[in-house]
Amino acid sequence: MKITKPHAAMFSSPGMDHVIPVIELAKRLSINHGFHVTVFVLETGASKFANSTGVDIVNLPMPDISGLVDPTDHVVTKIGVIMREAVPALRSKIAALHQKPTALIIDLFGTDALSLAQEFNMLTYVLIASNARYLGVSIYYPTLDKDIKQEHTVQRKPLAVPGCEPVRFEDTMDAYLVPDEPLYRDFVRHCLAYPKADGILVNTWEEMEPKSLKSLQDPKLLGRVVRVPVYPIGPLCRPIDTSKTDHPVLDWLNKQPDESVLYISFGSGGSLTAKQLTELAWGLEQSQQRFVWVVRPPVDGSSCSEYFSVNGGGAGDSTPEYLPEGFVTRTCDRGLVVPSWAPQAEVLAHRAIGGCLTHCGWSSTLESVIGGVPMIAWPLFAEQNMNAALLSDELGIAVRADNGKEAISRSKIEAMVRKVMAEEEGEEMRKKVKKLRETAEMSLNIDGGGSAHKSLCRVTEECERFLKRIGNLARGA
Repeated sequence: MKITKPHAAMFSSPGMDHVIPVIELAKRLSINHGFHVTVFVLETGASKFANSTGVDIVNLPMPDISGLVDPTDHVVTKIGVIMREAVPALRSKIAALHQKPTALIIDLFGTDALSLAQEFNMLTYVLIASNARYLGVSIYYPTLDKDIKQEHTVQRKPLAVPGCEPVRFEDTMDAYLVPDEPLYRDFVRHCLAYPKADGILVNTWEEMEPKSLKSLQDPKLLGRVVRVPVYPIGPLCRPIDTSKTDHPVLDWLNKQPDESVLYISFGSGGSLTAKQLTELAWGLEQSQQRFVWVVRPPVDGSSCSEYFSVNGGGAGDSTPEYLPEGFVTRTCDRGLVVPSWAPQAEVLAHRAIGGCLTHCGWSSTLESVIGGVPMIAWPLFAEQNMNAALLSDELGIAVRADNGKEAISRSKIEAMVRKVMAEEEGEEMRKKVKKLRETAEMSLNIDGGGSAHKSLCRVTEECERFLKRIGNLARGA
């Protein structure tokens, strides 16, 4: 049978922050570029995000890694082991496909699957669901001499990155601060494998990160380390569900004035201490601004702790027991406290939202930009500090909360909230982020040749040439 279109196999790490960008890319490849796409996931329920788009979702069994990792190991180590142990199952599934893939697209923790490229004669691409800044630093830092690393991590000097803004010590990714621990070795192993692929796809666009992208694509700058083409294909994030109109949060927002509400969320994995939650509550109350706060119980430990369920009220009203007594009653005329979860993409797109207090996870950042919403950048872990620097220092669409090791005071929180929601500086940020939103929409434009669309066109052309070449080889044999 003659094969007329390329087939992409995609392999996603567990967790919806990984799965959703993979599936959104799969949709684009299928709908706009004529690919047949098979997405391999370790996450049940992922198929609901694909809809009817010609994308096949194949579930792989979740490997048992209980004897391979310690319960205290970092999540990066655990995900890496899961992905490595899933490679045999992936190999079997690919071998059983009627049409063998032209290309294998893995996400940032799936580098062990690159070994399948030669076995099945596939092109390979790495999908970075984060940004170009993250990609550049994560590949560049491991190549540096020990003395330069120590100047940054021990003497705390800014890290010079070719063609990019320097990285402050305070913004350094967690993994690079523990060079003798498994987290560093596991993280670096994946990063150094990225240039072994045929190309790297990154979830950003030219106007969002012009300096970092230019450096990554310049062989005299970061391009000499990356060594393979870098394709900006963003923004990739969950689309707005227009049918989701009856959620209580959206009902409440419908009654509020335009651009008057601050949305607060620290993502699915972010946690604050009890002291910091108290200061945040008082800061919100003192600001006198409208807000929707997706709040989770405090964790006096790691800021990337997993979710905990809300334990119910403890103050005589519906105030959760870990917030100041009577907080909900005192703020009920202008605030809404939401336990655990809200439909974030839909909330940020709502006309009433005028700002977002965010942990600066890249998915939340993109949803804020697409919503045209300025931010209070409150990073917690991983690359979130670098994201905050990009938003505040380079793009000017966020005010940054620098907390260090001390809790941010209620007075500082009050000032930040007022700055974004009620002062001229916030209005200027709002104008900038709305212009950036327009560039995001343009990057996806098919008819106008947006940058993301052009990038995927180049990937498509590579796959078509490869498909034709292996077809010719088969006929010659």
